[in-house]
Amino acid sequence: MIVRDGAGNAGGGRRPGYPAAAVVFAIGMAGTTLPTPLYGLYQEQIGFSELLVTVIFAVYAVAVITVLLVAGNYSDEVGRRPVLLCAMALSAASAGCFLLQSGLPLLFAGRLLSGCAAGLLSGAATAAVIELAGPGQKARAGFAATAANMGGLGCGPLLSGLLAQYTPWPLMLPFWVHLGLVAVAAVITWFLPETVAEPKRWPPLTPQGVTVPPEVKGVFPPASLAAFAGFALLGLFTAVAPSFDARTLGVHNLAVSGAVVFSVFLASTVGQSLTQRIGARLALPVGCGILVVGLLLVASSLIAESLLLLVLGALCGGAGQGLAFRAALTLVSSAAPAQHRGGTISAFFVVAYTGISVPVVGVGALATWLGLRQAGLIFTGCVMLLAAGAGAYAARRPPEGGAVGGR
Repeated sequence: MIVRDGAGNAGGGRRPGYPAAAVVFAIGMAGTTLPTPLYGLYQEQIGFSELLVTVIFAVYAVAVITVLLVAGNYSDEVGRRPVLLCAMALSAASAGCFLLQSGLPLLFAGRLLSGCAAGLLSGAATAAVIELAGPGQKARAGFAATAANMGGLGCGPLLSGLLAQYTPWPLMLPFWVHLGLVAVAAVITWFLPETVAEPKRWPPLTPQGVTVPPEVKGVFPPASLAAFAGFALLGLFTAVAPSFDARTLGVHNLAVSGAVVFSVFLASTVGQSLTQRIGARLALPVGCGILVVGLLLVASSLIAESLLLLVLGALCGGAGQGLAFRAALTLVSSAAPAQHRGGTISAFFVVAYTGISVPVVGVGALATWLGLRQAGLIFTGCVMLLAAGAGAYAARRPPEGGAVGGR
């Protein structure tokens, strides 16, 4: 399946390698969180409840999961580059919906298209970054893939928060800037070498569902449970944290709200950088333990109405999520056979994105009845139990694998 070297040499001449693919990945993922600090402005403009905010967010996650189930293994057949170009087109269309929106229909359409783009990127871009790495570069490429994912997700709200707070066009300029970045990413993608040896010309879709090869079944359960718990924390910050900042803490500065969300993804990236040093097998339970501590701090911030505790919870929880996430992805991707790697990674992300959507909608529903603070406390308690269970399972039965950055 993999026919290029890490420098991207193919038939003579030097072509972009895994860092370029990671840049494309990061730009694509940044677009998916761009609206996060802007939901309050949309609520003022259109008028809708906190529950509807989480439903709009969940539409994105449902689209991601659907694409992963229907086309998660498509890049294994057609090649990584065509799928990445398709993802860039969908990301541009999503930005167009937000630029043209005048009500809920285009908001939903924009989130739907954004989710489709993220679904294509999650499997194809991760596989492309890892496969474009040459001998001795696999560990760095594994970090580049997960850092591009989390770093891109974090940069989206930071960028839009700054532009919305300090420019005269809060609901327009973030998406125009993103369209420019998408154009740059599309040009980079065009010149990326293809890593699938014999790509087919637009074969029919063969939906795989959530299936993994036999080689991966030993590592998949603890890895996917840890990813579910970690992504639930990310979902809380990207969907609900800005509302908590404004309504409970009295923080109305959109740049600050974007920075709070950015902090959890920044910490995730830092946590990922430590995974190789610790080793993937150990990093999985350790990351889950740190995630539990972070969730305790988030719960404390809800009780004490403290921005400082919320930021500390974001940093601690994000670091634990990043540590466990990279360990989980490393174990899963290294155990998967090359011809099924894209599909296996996609199955892993199905579980992760279920964690980012289902619990968050539950928070929105509970907030309608109990208030945002009580809903957040119930959420953090449930996710703490899940993260502790996944960490205990991984500690008692260390998963096999971890060749890519795992030792």
